[in-house]
Amino acid sequence: MTIIWELDFYSRPILDDNQKKVWEVLICKSPLNIHPSSDDIFQYAQFCSNQQVNSLWLRQSIEEAIAQAGQKPKKIRFFRRQMSNMISIACQELGIPAIASRRTYTLDRWLQERIQDVYPHQPGYQSSAAASSFVRYQPQVPQPLPDAIQGQKWALVSLEAGAFAEMEEWDIDFGEAFPLSMMKLAPDTRIPGIIIFSDRAKALAAWMSGLELAFVKFQGGVTPKLLLETGASDSWILANLTDTQTLAEAQGFESAKENAQFVHFLAVQSTPTSETFAGFWLLQELK
Repeated sequence: MTIIWELDFYSRPILDDNQKKVWEVLICKSPLNIHPSSDDIFQYAQFCSNQQVNSLWLRQSIEEAIAQAGQKPKKIRFFRRQMSNMISIACQELGIPAIASRRTYTLDRWLQERIQDVYPHQPGYQSSAAASSFVRYQPQVPQPLPDAIQGQKWALVSLEAGAFAEMEEWDIDFGEAFPLSMMKLAPDTRIPGIIIFSDRAKALAAWMSGLELAFVKFQGGVTPKLLLETGASDSWILANLTDTQTLAEAQGFESAKENAQFVHFLAVQSTPTSETFAGFWLLQELK
C-alpha cells in the first residue's frame, strides 16, 4: 500500500521567553482514497526552538514520526518552497523523496485548525503573525502541454458528491482521491470536473500522474483558458476557450467549484463511451 505524508516545518505565531519565534513541524498522512480509514488520521506535531532549526532536528523528528506510525512513507509532500533545501536534505538522509506540492489538502485543514484552536492558547501567541502561517505563491507563466499530448478533446461535466461513494469500484489506471467527508459536503452537492478524451489516454494519464496535480482553474483575460496547476507553482494550458459557449461553460465550472468548497475532478478517457478511466483525480483548489 502506498503511503504519502504531508509536512510543514516553519515558524508559528508564538514567541518564546527570548522573544524569538517558535517553530513547529507538522506531519500527517495523505488520504489517497475516497473512504477514510483509521490509518489516514496519523498526525505528528512537535515544537522547535529557534536555535534548533536545521535539517538534523527535522530528520530526527521525521524518524520519530516513522517510529510512531510504524510505517515509512513512499514520499513526503511539502508546500513551502523557501523550506525546500532543509526539508530535502532531511528527507534525503532518510531515503525518502521530498516533493514540492500543492496537493497538501489534509495538512492545510490541520494548519487552519491549529491557527484557530491551538496557537491562540499558547504562551507568547501573536495574533498579528497568524496570517504568515499560510502561503500562496504566484503560479508561473502557463506552459503548453507537451507536443505528444496536445490536441485532445475535452468536456466539462459534474457528478453528485454521493456518486463518489462507489469510486473504489471504478476501473481507473492512474489516480488519487481523498474522503469527501473531510469537506462535509451534502450528497447532492454537484462536483464539477473536466474529462479529457484522447486516443493516447493511458500515456496522458501516466504523464499526469507524475505531476503532483493540484487543481484546475479558469483564467480570464484576452485569451481565456482552462489551466492545470501542478507541483509547487507549475501551470499548464489544458484548453484555450475560443468561443462563447466554452467560455460560459468554464465560468460555470468555476462557480460550481465555489459551491463545492472548490472540490472538483480531472479525468482522462479514451472515448466518451468508454466505461473505464485512464486517469481520475479528485482535486481541491486551496484558498
